[in-house]
Order: sequence, then C-alpha cells, then structure tokens
Amino acid sequence: MDDQQVILKFERELWNKGYKRIAGIDEAGRGPLAGPVVAAVVVFPPNVNPFLFKDSKKLKESERETLFYEIVNSCLDFSIGFADSLEIDSLNIYKATLLAVHRALKGLKEKPDFLITDYLKIEGYEENSLVLVKGDERSFSCACASVLAKVTRDYIMKSFEEIFPGYDFSSNKGYPTKKHIAAIDKMGITPIHRGSFGRVKGKRVRRGKDSFPLSVEERLRYYKEKLQELLGRD
Repeated sequence: MDDQQVILKFERELWNKGYKRIAGIDEAGRGPLAGPVVAAVVVFPPNVNPFLFKDSKKLKESERETLFYEIVNSCLDFSIGFADSLEIDSLNIYKATLLAVHRALKGLKEKPDFLITDYLKIEGYEENSLVLVKGDERSFSCACASVLAKVTRDYIMKSFEEIFPGYDFSSNKGYPTKKHIAAIDKMGITPIHRGSFGRVKGKRVRRGKDSFPLSVEERLRYYKEKLQELLGRD
C-alpha cells in the first residue's frame, strides 16, 4: 500500500460508507506558556489527491506556510477557532481546546457528516467521529488541520514580538524555551501569558492595562484579524 492510500485510508472508508463532508480536526498551542490555543477544521472533496504525508511538526516552517495556502485553496471548506489565554486560565487547557474546536466547527459553511480528530472527543459528534491516536500522522484531513492551526498560531505569536519585545515570541511561539523562561524571570509575565500554568503562576505582570485588550471578545477579534491578514498574503 503506497503513501497516498495509507494517508487517506480512514477518509476513503468513510466516503465509501456514504459520508460526504468528512472534517479533519487538530489543534496547536496546548503546551505553550503564552498565547491562544488554535483549532482548525478542514473538509476535502472525495477526489482529493493527498499532498501531505507526515505530521506538520516535522516540517520546516517554510514548508508549512506553503502547504497552508495549498490546503486553503484545495479544500471544500475550512474554519479556524480560538480560545484565549484568559479562557485557558478560567476553564483549563483541555476545555479551552474543545471550546476552540466548537468555534471552528461553528464557522464552517455546512455542518460536517463525520469528524476525524487527533485524539479529541467532541461533544455532539459521539456517534459520528473517529478519535485517532496520532491522527495528524495517520489521516490526511487531520494532518492538514494541524498545518492550518499551527501556521495560524505561529503568525499570531510573531505579531506579539512587537507588542511584547524581549520574550522572543517570534522564535519560541510561547513555548518554555530557556530564553523565554529567562525573560519571564527578568521582566515578569505579559497579559497573554497563561497565569494558571505552573512555570508562570504567581509571576508579576509586566505590562499595564493598555498594552493589550483585556476583554476576551477584543482578543478573539484580534486573532480573527490576524487570520485574515494571513489569508490575504496568498
């Protein structure tokens, strides 16, 4: 069995059962100390020729960015949802991730018939979902959702480099690198840091109230604006 058959195995089985709109789902940003968690949903036509055969985290950043636009231009439908760091602190990261997924699903043009997820159980789709371990390596739809989520989140985190200089967000994307931890120890945390995470819990907040929107609604609007910027670069 060749790579194309393997990566589309689950989708083909579902298409053959009569499901038309099969959505792949994945997220980016559950582990970082700062920034939103981002979920992506993507639906491909049954005649799609797969062009991605491995986990997006194993690709170079430039490769992911090229694939981002290929995915957007070849899919039937896609949507990206966000949950802010304030929501992560309030709900916990797992519940916030599910919130981002539901927001992404709500943004689709039509409700999907079936979901393939990278080990996420989605309420409302219990009877119509396939929850895969390492789904982003085994399902084309999941792998593409992973690319959409990661490229979008990386773009947002890079934008924070100018707003919060000194934390190296353009390189670490909010993950706990040595340079990021050193910056936190020296300068404190920013309003986009996840105050409930152990590595930053109890740290002083560096910035004032005017440095970044304090309301969740304004922050979600900012993320959506950055997504539109990213899409406009195609």
